[in-house]
Formats: sequence, structure tokens, C-alpha cells
Amino acid sequence: MAHNDRGEVVVGLDIGTTKICVIVGEINDGHVDIIGIGTNPSEGLRRGVVVNIESTVDSICKAVEEAERMSGCEISAVFVGIAGSHIKGFNSKGLVPVRHHEIRKDDIDRVVEAARAVNIPTDQEIIHVLPQEFTVDDQEGIQYPMGMTGVRLEAEVHIVTGMVTAVQNIIKCCNRAGLVVSDVVLEQLASAEAVLTKEEMELGIALIDIGGGTSDLAVFTEGTIKHTFVLGLGGQNLTNDLSVGLRTPQKEAERLKEQFGGAFASLIDKNQAIEVPSVGGRKARKLSRKVMGEIIEPRIEEMLSLIKEELIDSGFRNMVNAGLVITGGTALLEHLDDMAEQIFDLPVRIGYPQNVGGITDIVSSPKFATGVGLVLYGMKHEPQRGFRSGAEGNVLERIAGRMKDWFRGAI
Repeated sequence: MAHNDRGEVVVGLDIGTTKICVIVGEINDGHVDIIGIGTNPSEGLRRGVVVNIESTVDSICKAVEEAERMSGCEISAVFVGIAGSHIKGFNSKGLVPVRHHEIRKDDIDRVVEAARAVNIPTDQEIIHVLPQEFTVDDQEGIQYPMGMTGVRLEAEVHIVTGMVTAVQNIIKCCNRAGLVVSDVVLEQLASAEAVLTKEEMELGIALIDIGGGTSDLAVFTEGTIKHTFVLGLGGQNLTNDLSVGLRTPQKEAERLKEQFGGAFASLIDKNQAIEVPSVGGRKARKLSRKVMGEIIEPRIEEMLSLIKEELIDSGFRNMVNAGLVITGGTALLEHLDDMAEQIFDLPVRIGYPQNVGGITDIVSSPKFATGVGLVLYGMKHEPQRGFRSGAEGNVLERIAGRMKDWFRGAI
């Protein structure tokens, strides 16, 4: 939360591999207006994981200061996103007898507890327990079984875990920047809040969030999350390929990618020339823009093909009837949707943040989907008291609090 004289304020902090982004949202009558944004290049992360705490803290502080200036708020607590190839997602089931024949709140708590009682490696901790559906006796597909009559209650949940040290380092960076972490949220879950519609989630949709260091997949059907996956490749890999292929500094490669990048080389005019800065004091060179496309195309094709394999292996490929939504900064690559349609054989759209007001002209870009989504997630989930690194007990409190929020929203 933050302090100002208007409505309640929620702050999302997207700690990405290439940029740190702070989004400030004001809640009025259940609607969010974006009132501030701050961004800063990210220096201390690799593939979504903190590798240099001091650099990350410095980047967070600069982004927070910018967001505070624009919004006129003092930011004290944030909902922070987490990504990285250490993130694992899996489905689990729990079964308990109903004590009084009529299902009560304690029965629901017990069955969810039974579903989350799984063995996970000691270096991993649970980030989310997301209820999918309940079964009362043999009646399946129940969203909320409170008050129903039965003798046996089953729950299916999706559990997301992350490396303990990676979670703690993100919290530590926020704390050192003077922020309390209200919650740690899986990035593709946050992005889904910003770019997906309820109808898409009901019909079946796959969300791909291509960030700087990772590409994150989330599959939704029947209104609930069914599958999550993180691929350790992202926009930074495209930049590296361009830097090597064009023999130009990383910073220039990133600029060229954003300005002239395209996913389909065959659709790029070979007569269009671009100026490529050189290294070591050499003169800049003029090259065909199509050369860039020929460098980018194989890498983006590889990334999308690996995600397609994961979608098929998950068993949910035939359930994504609404197709595919791609978001994240790399989603702005020209003709990316065309390539994705060809690879997945599904309808594809680029995901822009929606369902918010305020400075929409600034935040209406796929690269801000996670930050806006964190604000929307924060609005739906009452913040816990916040926690600081090393506060192990609060991790369990956070999960329990999240479950209460979910049940409250389901009534």
C-alpha cells in the first residue's frame, strides 16, 4: 500500500531481467486508475533471478522514486512479481470425509490442506496454492462446495513453488529499498489479470509472457489455472544474438531490436537499410533490415516451438479453444503473432493491459502487462501484514491468507 489523500493505493513491482517497473494504482469503487509509473534498467538479474543485490536495490530505488514523483504518493509496500526457471508448477488432489454431512468452512480448509500436503524439495517453497475445482461424492466440477450435502470432499489445486533463496533474495532487495512485500506473485498469474478476459479463461486460453530473461506459460480452462511453465529463454537472448550477429554493443542491439525487429524475415523489405553502430571506434555500417530478421527468426521460432512442446506434453493443447495470447516486451516484435499462429495452429492475439483507467496511454503496452497485473492482483487480494526476509512463519500465513481471500471471492 501507499499513502495519499485519495482512494486506496496498490503498488505493483515487476523486477525483470532487463527492466524494473513500478506501477501505482488507485482503487475507487472497485475500479483501478493507474496514477504513476517508474521504470529503470535492471542491472542485477539474470533469467529472472537476483545475482547482484546492490545493483537490484539501486534499480528498485530509482524506479520507486520516479513512480512516487508521478503519483504524488509515498510508496511503502508492494506486490512483487517472481519468475525464473526455478519456478515449478504441478497439480495435486486432496480427499477428506465430511464431518457433519453438510460441508462447512473447516471441511474446505482441511481438503485444501490435504491437497497441498505434498513432498517438495527442501530448497523449494510454496508460492501459490490455487484451487481448481471440488468434487462432492461423485459430483465433479464444483467451484465452491460450501453448504452442500455429502460424505466425501475432494479438491484439485495447482501448486506453484520457487527456490527458497530466490524468493528470499527478492524480498531482501525490496526490504533494502525500504519496501515491505505485501505478497510474492507468479508473474504469468499477474499478467493474466491484466490481459485475459473471463470468457477466454472459461473457454480455454494459453498465455505466453515473453520477458527479458524468461518466457512464461500459463494455461486456463473453465475459469481456473491448469498449468504453468517457465522457459529460461527470453528477449535478452534475441538481443545477444543480434549483438554477436551484427557485431554491435548490447545496448545498440536492444535499441535496434525494439525499433526494427521482426519475427518473419520473409515479410521484411530487403531494400530497407538500417545503420548499425560498430565497436572499437569503427565506423557505423549500413545493413539491410532483413539481416536482422534472419538473426531473430530462428531464435524466436525455437522459443515458441519449445513452449508448444510443453503445451502438448501438458495434455491441455486441445483445451485452449480461445487460442493464444502473447504479452511481455518481446510481444511488440513485428509479425510475432503471425509466426505464433503458424507454429501453434491456433488463433493468436497480442495482450495489452486492460480493465484499468488513468494514464492508460502510457501503460497500454505488453511490456507493462505484469506491472499492471500486479496492481489488479493486489486489488483482489487483501494484503497480508507484509513480510521481511527470514520471516519463515509469514510464508505459511501468506498462503493461508490467500486461501481465505479466494474463498471470500468465490462466495
